[in-house]
Amino acid sequence: MRGLIPIGGWTVLMVGACLSVSLAEATPIYRSVDSQGNVTYSDRPGGDQVEVAPVNTVPSRPAPAPRETAANEAASGAGEPEASTFTPYERLRIAAPTNESTLSTGAAGDTQVSVALSPELREGHRLRLVVDDEVRQQPPQQATTFSLTGLERGEHTLRVELVDAEGRVRQRSAPVTLYVQRASVYLPANPNNPRNSGNP
Repeated sequence: MRGLIPIGGWTVLMVGACLSVSLAEATPIYRSVDSQGNVTYSDRPGGDQVEVAPVNTVPSRPAPAPRETAANEAASGAGEPEASTFTPYERLRIAAPTNESTLSTGAAGDTQVSVALSPELREGHRLRLVVDDEVRQQPPQQATTFSLTGLERGEHTLRVELVDAEGRVRQRSAPVTLYVQRASVYLPANPNNPRNSGNP
């Protein structure tokens, strides 16, 4: 019966899914010699059956895991060394106006914002002023002084952002609260009152 091979007096049942030897070992081999002395081996009956010794097999090693591609390395952050090597400035704050100061009526909502920065700006870095979460300085500048004009009456929040050459925010100053006093345009003493223009 095919699949049953006598080996040293023992009979081994060969199951296709569990074979660890080649198909040749599971098939009887016959040796025959013709009239000219040529030896032929075949799996077809004829001649003498030959016992085939077991074939030594070596299990294959598992394939090594593929190395990360350049795209994977970039996705994991390896392609952005600048983002991970940024060194914050020792000092970045709004020096004037001071926190919770009041801009008087006579200023008409205009003021200068001075920034204290240490050390000096590095190459490619710029500053921009943000008022009430709205960027007021575009494009960012190297100067450490900003001019603010026409601030409405009431409370405002100021802060400075440091951005790199790609426009990414690298560092922010602590917020400063500024109170603005402005007289109503309709007050008789306000020079912007339409009644003071000389027109009837």
